[in-house]
Amino acid sequence: MTEEHPNIAVLKRFNPANVAESVDVFAENVVWHYYNPRLPDLHGDYVGRAGIQTFFDKLASLTGDAFSTNVVSVAPVGDELVVVHRQQVMNLEGHRIESDVVVVWRIVAGRIAEVWDIPSIHAVPPS
Repeated sequence: MTEEHPNIAVLKRFNPANVAESVDVFAENVVWHYYNPRLPDLHGDYVGRAGIQTFFDKLASLTGDAFSTNVVSVAPVGDELVVVHRQQVMNLEGHRIESDVVVVWRIVAGRIAEVWDIPSIHAVPPS
């Protein structure tokens, strides 16, 4: 039997539907980098646990809470990184948008320290 990588166990404790419930999985000075120049209201860096909450609040507001994600693959890389490929669906300005996303998580001492959230920007119509 194969043992689960400890960083994957950390990610399983994060619930994006209820960030406040899982705030303890984040380091205090966590940084969430969201790269998507076609979504300027979300594009940028979110710092600290409050910043993570702000990111997800903005996402919920922009999509009318119509956002879902399906994990395609998860690959731990060394002792700090986990690369996740997911497919997401959201409603944005009346359009259903499906896209692939790669999220790179850096986990240090059992807490999420940094996140790079990189969606396929060509799935979003130019603004």
